[in-house]
This record gives sequence, structure tokens and C-alpha cells, in this order.
Amino acid sequence: MEVAPHRAPPAASPVEALARVGAAVADGVSLGQALLLAAEAVADAVGATLVVVRVADAEGRLCARGVASSSRALAAELEGSRLPEGIVPGDELDDRESLPAALRATAERVAADAALVVPVRVGGEVAGSLEAYRPGAAFDDEERVVVRGAAAHVAAAVRTLGHRRGDDLGPRLVEVAGEALAAGSDEELAGAEVVRIAAETGGAVGATLWSRTDGGVEVAVDFGEQEADALSAAAEAAAAVAGEDSVGRGGLRLTFSVGRPPSAALQLRFAGEPPAEAVRERLATFAGRVAHALRASDRTRAATLELDRTRALLTLVAQANEQLSLAHTLDTALDSIAELFEVERVGVYLREDGRLEPAASRGLAGPHLPVAERLLELALGAGRGVLVVPDAAAEPALAAQRRRLAELGIEAALAVPLALPGEVTGLLALYVRRGRMPSEHDRSLLAAIAAQLAFSVQNARLHEEATELGAELEQALDLERRAARQLGALYEISRSFAQSLSLEATLDAVARTVVELLEVDAAVIRMPDARGELLLPRALHVADERVDEALRTILLRPQPVDRLPVWRSARSREAIRLDAELARQLGPPHQLLVPFLEKGSTAVILPIATPSELLGTLKLLSLDPGRPITRATTELGLSIAAQAALAIDNARLYQHQKEFADTMQRSLLPRSRPELEGLQLGDVYEPSSLVDVGGDVYDFIELDDDRIAVVLGDVTGHGIDAAADMAMAKFVFRSLAREHPEPGDFLASANDVVCGEIATGKFITMLYLTVDPATGVIACASAGHPRPRLVLPRGRVEGLAVRGLALGIDPGQEYEELRTDLPRGSCVVLYTDGVIEARRGDELYGVERLDAVLAARCELPASALARAVIEDCRAWAQGELADDCAVVVLKRT
Repeated sequence: MEVAPHRAPPAASPVEALARVGAAVADGVSLGQALLLAAEAVADAVGATLVVVRVADAEGRLCARGVASSSRALAAELEGSRLPEGIVPGDELDDRESLPAALRATAERVAADAALVVPVRVGGEVAGSLEAYRPGAAFDDEERVVVRGAAAHVAAAVRTLGHRRGDDLGPRLVEVAGEALAAGSDEELAGAEVVRIAAETGGAVGATLWSRTDGGVEVAVDFGEQEADALSAAAEAAAAVAGEDSVGRGGLRLTFSVGRPPSAALQLRFAGEPPAEAVRERLATFAGRVAHALRASDRTRAATLELDRTRALLTLVAQANEQLSLAHTLDTALDSIAELFEVERVGVYLREDGRLEPAASRGLAGPHLPVAERLLELALGAGRGVLVVPDAAAEPALAAQRRRLAELGIEAALAVPLALPGEVTGLLALYVRRGRMPSEHDRSLLAAIAAQLAFSVQNARLHEEATELGAELEQALDLERRAARQLGALYEISRSFAQSLSLEATLDAVARTVVELLEVDAAVIRMPDARGELLLPRALHVADERVDEALRTILLRPQPVDRLPVWRSARSREAIRLDAELARQLGPPHQLLVPFLEKGSTAVILPIATPSELLGTLKLLSLDPGRPITRATTELGLSIAAQAALAIDNARLYQHQKEFADTMQRSLLPRSRPELEGLQLGDVYEPSSLVDVGGDVYDFIELDDDRIAVVLGDVTGHGIDAAADMAMAKFVFRSLAREHPEPGDFLASANDVVCGEIATGKFITMLYLTVDPATGVIACASAGHPRPRLVLPRGRVEGLAVRGLALGIDPGQEYEELRTDLPRGSCVVLYTDGVIEARRGDELYGVERLDAVLAARCELPASALARAVIEDCRAWAQGELADDCAVVVLKRT
């Protein structure tokens, strides 16, 4: 694959440009270079913003091998992309709407009005295609001849150069980069795949992936022949992670930066003679692309670590509570903690009769109790959280313990009290190496373990006391065990439910969490339809993907409400346990489970209900007869269902509130646009992601002299008060525009009205503008609103210099009026401050980005241009608009 940004057209004619392609083929350049030259020649000759040359691969798919584009990002995205076999017909295509979906999407991506697709024929068969895209007029006959000629040159290049060895290196590198990205899902394989692929595809005898460390670099993965000169190789790798690619050892060692900013270095070793420049360029491209694979590997490793530690926490609780023996609880806890945090010395201390005593330890000997007593004092003084002592010898609060610290060899420590409500029962202390302080996640996990350990220790003590007292306390201990298990389960699901207020996301989180925590095979949530006659499946999660399709066929079916006695269950919080006979009686879809239930599978239906309303049902299914859904599992499921009901109800309420707010806001916006000859109107309103009603308002009105008046304003505040002020602003416009049609006079009159109506401290920014479609004269005035943008033909953008005090602050204001011409093909764009104040982090979208979009899309119709502004703004804000955005476009045709 050869990719280059499209350059400005040279002075050569189209014939000369194509002649260069033919000469290059005759000179024996690589196929990739020839295809790139052809793409550039077409782009230069016909003024295309994007040209793509595709040739068939071994599987018959059309692979992009030459790309000339005005955008480097787009060129990189298209490189190596493939189209299915047969997607390009045998005839030319020049109608954008008749293009195949994939090519039409490309045309829309580059805002191309004109598109031309010419098949490349080799031996009478379609062996590729040449695509040209540009905004503006369609390709004329002379330009079509140029593109056909280029397609003929491509065919000649494929026929002449397609068999040459090594020509597939570029596409292969792009292809294998995708393999490396896929391998990134396995943290053990990503780095190994990167070096193997780079070495084998680039013809190297060996390869090394170096990773950045605090002190420089270290070898992460080696492949092939080993490096003889390790010191110079490491120095070149260190330079690469600092951002400098290098060529070493007579050109037989290449070192490339990986990632931006660099996080690693890819080093390749060659035998014989140095690789060709084209190979170096492609290997450099490959090194840049594999950064994603390594980042994906790191994320996978981090996610796996978190999952393993969370599971270990649940396992710790389960094992500690299994026997309810104090010694067993402490031994299990210490073994798990030592393994989880990779520490050799850890101690648990419990209070006995008001004094702290050692209860269990690993790797500790000597007088460590006084150190623990002091750590507990410090931890309690810091609020019972995790106390971190990064350097014990230098800690002033431990000055009295320095002799003991030295004797024990304690360099640093973490300590967290074991606390129950209203009582501190002991201390958990980890003694670690200096400089190996845990992450924030590790500290949170340690705090959770300490909390669970405190309960587990208390449970164990109660159990031992209960054993001495007799069987009458058995029920209380059983409640403690169930409470501990519920605590672990609800802790886990609370994180999932808090992630999103989306109803669908909440339902999916409930189904997934129930399956994972209760260790069942599947869970399905059903909710009533609009008429309350059917329970429709809204979320399903299956633990084993091997049975996913079969269970979906059974479980994703509607269920008649009248066939299931859920109302009684909802009120009494009872579960319905399905057996084969009951499943037959309930009919579809339950009867599909009869064969499984007869073989020992178990299923229960749990109500999801608030105190006042049944929201739906949660069905649990366990296929393994050896792992049935027990009464304890069912009771825990009921607790989770009750918690889920609150989350689902909140998400549903949020959704209703958001829909209500959007409906209220849109009811104050114009329901139709005036249709005037010679003038296009376009408007787009996008509410923010917040529930509250915003303050954006705009409207149109046709004046008696055939002009159109447009107003756009922004009311301070949100909510019902903002909606009322919006309604007032719309009423002021409708009532005053005909009586005071000129912008300055209108705003002065509107200001007097608003000052008497709006609350103290509030105001309205407003733009008022009139356009005469016949003459193109614009008249405009502003009351504190962002300046409108005048977009002239060929993309020149100017701001209309209008200003004035916002409405509602001070009566008796006068407003200056600006008049200018709107040439045919030009447009004027009005917008609210939500557009230019959209944020990505601390950076605003700004007027400069707005002008850039307007200049690039100036040929679009009014409605499409308004939509393009909103879409670019939303993309900048990464999908979330913090404030309402309104855009109005008036284009003279």
C-alpha cells in the first residue's frame, strides 16, 4: 500500500501526468508505487480531493493500494481497506446516489458532490477500480477520458508488475497490523506477535520490542537471532522512545518509535545488505500502527488484573465465611492478601479487652506489635482510611519506633483499621519495600478487604461463641453469613448500576451482573409493553457463548401477562420456581424449558418491583443439575432484583424527564419554515445531555414588504423559568416584528418590554436580522449575542460586527444597525453560544473551528450546512453537549 496526501496540481498537462505513470511502469517500479503515481496523476489532472486505486487480492476482494487525498488522516484510514468481491460493476458509475453503499459512504465522508468510478480490466475481467471524488460540478467528458486513461495504466501496471516478489509488503504490513491489534486482546501474545510479524514480513533475521522504564528501556520481547552489540542497541532504543528513529550498525539495524508520544521501540536486525528505502518506510508505518495493539494489551492486562482481584475478594469472603473459624479466617485472609499484593510480610492484630494483640502474621518476627499499635493510632487519627507510610525511617510520627523498624527491616507500610459500625476491632498491616507503593486501585481493594475481614472476624468470633452457647444461635449466624454474601453481591452490582442513567444500559447491567454473581447460566429481564398485555424481553445475558444462540431462541420470546401470576409475587416478594409441570401450564415461552427441567435444570422467576409498581420479571436459568438454583441463591436474587428495581425506576424516570424536557423545548421552536423564492432556510436545534429545559429560542416571520425576519436568542438559566422566558421572547418577536420591522427599532422596543417582564438578574441575548431575497440586502442588530457569520462563495467567512446590550438589563437602549449585501450563493449563519462554548476538556470549540467548518462546507444547502455545524460540534465534544445548540442558516440562491 502506498499512501500520500494529495498535492497542489503541477504545471504538467493531464497527458504529461499519465505519461509519467507509463514511464514509471516501464522503469520497473513496484506495483504500489505505480498505483500511487496513478492516483496522484488523476487527482492533479481533474482536481479531485480524493482518488483511490484498488486492485484485487488473492481472495478476489478489492484492496486500496494507492490513495491520494487532501487529508492525511483520511488517507491513513483508507489504506488497505477492502471491498467485497463483485461490488464494482463492469461499467462506469458517475451518479453518487447509485454508488454501492461503501463507496457512497466515502463520498459523503469527503462531502463530494461528484464521484466517478471506472473499472480496471485485465484480460477482460474486472481486476480493480479507480475512484475519484470532489465537491462541486460533475466530471466532464475530457476529465472522464483522463480517468479512463489512468485506469488503463493501472491495468498495465497490474499485468506487468503484479507478480514481483516483495510488492505485497505494504498491504501485508497493513493486514498484519490488524492481526496484531486483534492479538492485543491477549496480553501474553500482543508483543510477541508484533516482533514476529515485523521480522517475518520485513525480511529481518531478528527483532526486539523495547519498553520504556523509569531508568531508560528494557527488552520486552525478543524474536529470531539475538543482538550481538546489546549496549548500542539499547542506546538506539532509548533514543527511539524519546522520539528519534535511528539506523545503526551499517544500516543493518533499524529502530522505530512506537506510539505518539512514544511508549516503546521496535528494533529490527538484518543480514547481508541493508533493506531498501521502501521497506524502511513501510516498517516505520507498521511500527506506528502497532501502538494500538500494545495499548489494547495493557488495557486488557489491567482489566484482567482488576477482575482477578475482585474475584479474589469474593473468594476470600466466601472461604472466610465457609467454616467461620477465626484461625481459618485469618489464615485464608493472610494467604490471599500476600498473593494479591505480592508482599512477604503482613500481620493482623485484634483488640482483646481494649489492648491490641497479634492474631496472625506472615514473614514477621521480633517486636512488631509496638509498631502496629503506633500505626493504628496514626490510621485512626487520619479517619480510619488506608494509612500509607512510604518511608518508615523518615516518618516523624514513627521516630520513637526507628530502632524497632531497623531491627525488623521495615522500610514502608500500609495499615488500615478493622472497623465495625461504632467499633474498631483491630488492624491489618502490610510491610512493603520502599518505592513499591500500591496504586489507588490497590488501596481501594485493601480497604474493601479490611472491611470484609472485620465482618468475617466478627462472624468467626460469634460462631465460636455460638458453638459454646448452643444451637439456639444457629439462625443468627446463618443470617450473618447471608448478610456477608449479600454485601459482596450488592457492592459489585452498585458499580454497574451507577455507570449510566440509560434504561437499556441499566437493564443490560442487571442481567449481566446477576449471571456473574449468582453463577447461573442465563438471566432474562422482561417488562410490560405499552398496553400491559405482554411481557417483552428487554435484556438477556448468557454465561457460555456456546449455548448463547440456543438459549436466545428459547428466552427471547414475549410472554402473555395473564398467564403468569406475577402480581401476587410482586406484592409478597415471592419467587416462582418452575418445574416441568408448571412450565407446561404456563405455556409459551416457558414450555420450551420443559425438556431441560425434566433433566434436572432449574429456573426461577423473580419480580422486579418498587413498593407501588411491578416493573418486570427476572428469570434465572441453571442448566447443570449439579449446580441448581438453591433457596439461598433465590433469596439473594430477590435482594438484587429489589436493588435493580430502584436503578431501573430511576433510569426510566430520567428517560421520561428527558423526553418531557425535549418536547417542551421543541414546542417553543418554529414548526415550519417560510418558503421564499431565492432563499433557502435551514435550522437545527440539539438539546444538551441534561434533563433541564435550556434557553435557546429562534423564529421566522415574513414581513409585508417580502422580506423575512429572523430572531435567535438565548435566555439565561435552565428549567421551567427558562421555558417561560423563552415563550415571552417568542411572543415579543411575533408581536413587535411587523410593527417595528427594522432591527435597531425592534431590539429597542423588545428591550423595553423585556425589562418590564423578566426577573431581576436575568437577561436575554438576541440577534434580529432581515433579508430581502430579491436584492440580497441584510439588515442586522445584536443585543449581546455572538456575531453571525457571513459565508461568501468559495468559502470566505466574515463576522458581522454588530453589538449591543443584552435585553432586560437597562431600558431605553438604542441598538446600532448593520446593513450589507448577501450575494447569490452566499449565506448568513446565526448560532447560540452553546456551539462555540462546547468543550473538550478545558478547550472550547471556538469561532475558529466554526469558521473552518463553514468554509469547508459552504457549497452545501442551508439545512445540510446547519446539520454539518452541529455534527462537527458534537464530534468535538466527544458526543456530549453540555449546553443547548441552535443554528439557523439563510442562503441566497
